[in-house]
This record gives sequence, C-alpha cells and structure tokens, in this order.
Amino acid sequence: MGEEPEGPHKNMISGTARLYGPTVQARDVHGGIHVHTEMPSAAPPPPRQLLPVPAHFTGRCDDLAALEELFTGSGRDGTSRTLIVVSGPAGMGKTTLVCKWLRSLRSEFPDGQLYADLRGHSKGGPASPGEVLDQFLRALGAGAVPLDVAEKAALWRSWTADTRIAVVLDNAFTAAQVRPLLRAGPGGLTVVTSRRRLTGLRMDGAAFRRLEALGPAAGAELLTRAVGEDRIATEPHAARQVVALCAGLPLAVCLASARLASRPRQPVKALADALMRETERLAALEVEGEATVSKALDASYAVLSEGAALLYCRLGPLPVRTFDARTAAAACGESLAWAEARLDELVEANLIEDIGPDTCRFHDLVQIHAHGRAAAEETAAARDEALRRVCDWYLEATTEAEKRLTPAQFTLGRTLVHPAGLAVPFTDDLGALAWLDAQRMNLMAVVRAAAEREWNAMAWQLVDAMWPVFLRLRYYDLWIEAHQVGLEAARKDQNAEAERQMLNSGAIGLSAAGRIDDAAEWYSKSLRAARDAGDVRDEGQALLGIGTCHREAGRMAEAVPCLTEAITLWEGCGYPRGVALTRIVLGEVALAEDEPRRALEYFRQARVGLLAVNDPHDAARALVFLGRARARVGDYTAGVAAMEEALAVFVSSGAAHWQARALEMLGDSAWERGDTAAAVDFRARALALFEVTSPADARRLRDLSDQA
Repeated sequence: MGEEPEGPHKNMISGTARLYGPTVQARDVHGGIHVHTEMPSAAPPPPRQLLPVPAHFTGRCDDLAALEELFTGSGRDGTSRTLIVVSGPAGMGKTTLVCKWLRSLRSEFPDGQLYADLRGHSKGGPASPGEVLDQFLRALGAGAVPLDVAEKAALWRSWTADTRIAVVLDNAFTAAQVRPLLRAGPGGLTVVTSRRRLTGLRMDGAAFRRLEALGPAAGAELLTRAVGEDRIATEPHAARQVVALCAGLPLAVCLASARLASRPRQPVKALADALMRETERLAALEVEGEATVSKALDASYAVLSEGAALLYCRLGPLPVRTFDARTAAAACGESLAWAEARLDELVEANLIEDIGPDTCRFHDLVQIHAHGRAAAEETAAARDEALRRVCDWYLEATTEAEKRLTPAQFTLGRTLVHPAGLAVPFTDDLGALAWLDAQRMNLMAVVRAAAEREWNAMAWQLVDAMWPVFLRLRYYDLWIEAHQVGLEAARKDQNAEAERQMLNSGAIGLSAAGRIDDAAEWYSKSLRAARDAGDVRDEGQALLGIGTCHREAGRMAEAVPCLTEAITLWEGCGYPRGVALTRIVLGEVALAEDEPRRALEYFRQARVGLLAVNDPHDAARALVFLGRARARVGDYTAGVAAMEEALAVFVSSGAAHWQARALEMLGDSAWERGDTAAAVDFRARALALFEVTSPADARRLRDLSDQA
C-alpha cells in the first residue's frame, strides 16, 4: 500500500512564535512594505474544552471559595498558585467542581481552556504524556508534533510560555504522569484532579484541595433538585436515608435521583431499602465509601429495560473511549433507531454521559460496573461477539472512507464476520476525513484489541483501511504504532502480501517522521520478501521507497538506479500508476540537481499518467511540481497558474500538508522573481499550515524567512 513518496522531512521543534497571515520579521525596515493577500490565514479560536456542568449542581461553596483563594493568593499564606491539585474519592464530583469554577473565570483565560482525561484508573491504562501533548498542541494550532515526548513537552512549554490559559488534567494517576504536561510561564493555571493525593507535585509548587463528601443538607438539596420538592417532602426520612446511603458522593446521589425520576410512583423508601441490601461491589474500588456507588449502580441497572440493560453490558467491555449510536447498534446487532432509543435511556439514567453531538462516554466507575455486569450476565463468547461486531463496523466504515478519499489506492481484501449494514456517517470527502480524525483513537483501540485476541486478519485490515488517516492527517506516532501492530498481525496471519503491505505503508510513515534509516530497513525487508514471492508489483514499490529514502538523505546518485528499476518493473507488469509516482520522485531529484528542464518532462508524464488512472490527489502533486519547474525555467506565469490550480485541489480535499507545500513553492517562485510582498504572503500562509501538519517544515520555513 501507499505508493506515495513524500518530499524531504527534517527533524525539528517549532519555536514559540505563532504566525497567522502575512508576517514580516526584521530589525530595521526602510521604505514601505505592502502585503496583499486574497486568502488571509485567521488564527484558530481559543479552545474552550471544559466539560458541561449539570444544571442541578449544588453545594461546594466552601470548595469553590478555597479554589479561588488558592488562585488569587487571598488565603492565609498570600501566595497565588498556578498549579492546583483537587483530590478525593471516585464519584466525589472533582471534575464537575473544577469545570464549574473555571467556567466562571473564562475572562481570566483569553487564550483558552483545555481539558484532557488522563485515564488514571482506566482499564486500558493511563493516557501517555505524548498523547495528551499532541491533543493540546493541535487544539492551540500547533497540530502534528515531533514523535519524541521530550520534544513534544518542549514545544508545549514554548507555546504556552506567554499565554493565559487554563488546563484541566482530569483523572491523573501519578505526579510523573502530570509533569510533562505542565505549562510554562506565569500567566495561566493548571488544575489536576485525581483520586490520589499526588503529594509529589509539591516540589512543582502545587497547592492542594481535597474534596470531602457532601454534607446531609447539600446531598438532600441535590436529590431534591433532581426529583422535586413535593416528592421528597412526603418522605423526608426516606430521602435522608437515600442521601446517607450514598455517602455524600454526588455520583451516587445523581444515580439514585435518576432511578426515582424514572419511577415516579415508586416510594422513596423502596429505593432506600434497595440501597441497604448487599449487592455486588466494585471490588477494585472498594475504598472510601465507593462500595455505595456499586449499590447505586446496581439499583439503577436493575430498573433498566431489557434492551438498555443489554446495551449497557455490551458497551462496558469495549476498548473505545467514546461511542455513538452506530457503535451501539453494531455491538448489539440492532438497528440505528433501536440503539438511539436505548442510549437515550442510559443517558437519562445517568449511566452514560452525553458529551457532544452523537458522542457518549462512561464515567470510569460506571464502566467498571458495566464490565462487571457483562462478565456476570454474558458468556465470554457473547462478549467477544460484541467486540467483533464493533471491529467489523469500524472496518466497514473506515474502508468506505478510504475508497472515497484514496480511490486509486491499491488495497487488499476485507473479511467481515458480522456486517453491520449501517449507513456511514459521512457523505463527502471532507466529512469522511473529519470522521476518521474524530475516530482515530477508537480505531487504534480496536486495532490493539483485535491483535490481543489474535484476530490477525482484522488487525492488519483495519490498519490498511486507516491509510487516509496517516496520509492526510499525519499522526506520525499513530502511523508507526499501527503498522508495527499490523505487521505482526500479518505475519501471524501468514499473509505474505499483507506483510509487504504493512512494510511499505509503514515505511512511508517512518520516512515522513524523519526516521529515514528505519524506513529504508522496512523497505529492504519488503524488497526481499517481494523477490522471494515473485511479486513484481511489490518489488517495484519497495524500490520506489528505497529510492525515495536515498533522495531524502541527499544521495541522488544512489536514488536514480532504484527509481529507474522500479519504472522498468512496473512498465513490464502493467502498473501505470506506480510508473507515474516514480516519475514524480525522479523529477524531484532533477530539481535538487538544478536541472528543471529535465524535471519538467518527468512531472508532465507523471501528471498525464495519474489523471489516466483517476488519482486526483497525486495528479495535483505532479502538477504543483510541474508548476514549480516551469517557474524555475523562467515561465513564471504558467508556473504560478499550475501551482495555484494544484493548491485549489488540495484545499477542496482537506490535504493541509500539501496546501502548505504548494504555498511554499509559490513563495519560493515569487522570491526568485523579486516579488518580495507575494513571497512573504505565500510563506506566511504556508507557515500557518505547517504549524498544523509538520513542525519540522514550520521551523525550516521560519529559518528560511529569517535568513531572507
């Protein structure tokens, strides 16, 4: 897979400057500078990621005041803090409290409010610092970041040094997990929530606030707001019992309230009696009153309809972080309408959280309970079938996105055990790309889950189908991890063709991430395997990859023989697309050797060939290089027209990286022609996009602008 050879990629970390639109940096300026742009690059809006606060939030006045004092320094020690840790048992309402408080301080943080769930007690393990840094940097506009965690942390500190932002690090597990995520500079605030005290963060200047259980009055008020004054007034003693049995945990009170609200004719005493009965406990969390949460969850589960109870058990063991109605429908083998109705019931019962348009998630305690109910009530075979159904759904939808976004791409067959038969949630290219982007972590989760169960064909097919995620969005760490998993799965599946596919497309990711030597090693393994199998097409693919690695490393003399041999093989076996892609790389070699007239012919032939096989993306790549070569030989007007035509294709397809490449080429051509204003404009627009897709290219371009 993935015949696309890419341009040079150099390792770097972006600086602190964030430039949007035309920018001039200089020490002394004489005369006038005029910048004209038809497509100004606007700064992304400040992220506002705090979770919503329930309307029935109550109590916590003392805690809110204490947090305010810690932030402003109005407390006894008079010291304001930029790092605050809020700790307490599970279900105590830490996240809700912090979001409630920070929402009231929106104006204090004009540069944004970020949120990340560190999943400290998730069955899938805590979130890695690199994953969270990637999320934060993209939200701020930095986009793709270096693979190395230390480089990511350095980039994060650079971006936040002069900003006024609030950061919520929810569900932290250890101080070590938090430290790489601490922002730099004095103008913002980081709030960490954890079931643990995290005293190790004292050395980082943290202040601490531990949440205690709600008092009886606050608990009763919370219950009353959710159920109604009239009903509580008729059974005040039973209501107090319910609150007491919930041990002051807001989660437990909310769950009890949901049960009462769903059964308006049930006496409050009946719920109190149910909570007093011994039921299955959350064994892993049976501390600090959390067994009471288990009782509340059991009571809430017991009154679900048969369908909602089934869905609850099917969703609990899934490895995905979030889910929508289609995932729910697939897990149960039911219709979309059925799943939507059952999800609504679970949301109403406060057993799942509605966190966005058609997006839900479990509270971590509730997911533990749901997993336990599934283990108790469903066979291992039924749980595996639900997971397999979800894997099949993701494979179906991702394959459809792949067909839409990369129609000319060679793909291997797909094996579905339980086709879901659901309509995909996108209707055009941009929608398909947006869906893939939103689902990328869930896709990785099901890839890992499939590999763990040795559903090897499913694992590598999912990776194969995710090609547009890697090609267009360039999440380099996911690209590489997915192909490592896919390669192992293909080997276990004893599918030699799939193994070569994983080697080739994984090598492209390694090369794009700047790991040229590793990429060359993967290509070499693919070449040996292709020759052993007598697969001429894959042999050409490996040779193209090796030649591209030589070009990116500056070894032009070594690149050309590999590329020439690839063309010979592909012409012989009738693979014109491969021939055309190889000619793009030969054209790049010619440009690097300052032979633009020779490059012109390579690019012209490549474009003709790619249009003939209906590959508009790669045809546009050939066109932008063709325009650059024309400008280099002095045909500036035709060259600019070609580059702008290619740019329009990249804009319409959402290919941000290639938009940046096209803009940079336009800027270089304008600079060579002496049109400084146009060059500054194009390079500024390219820089803004490179900040999102390739920090290495962003720094390279920034350095180039500084030198100019």
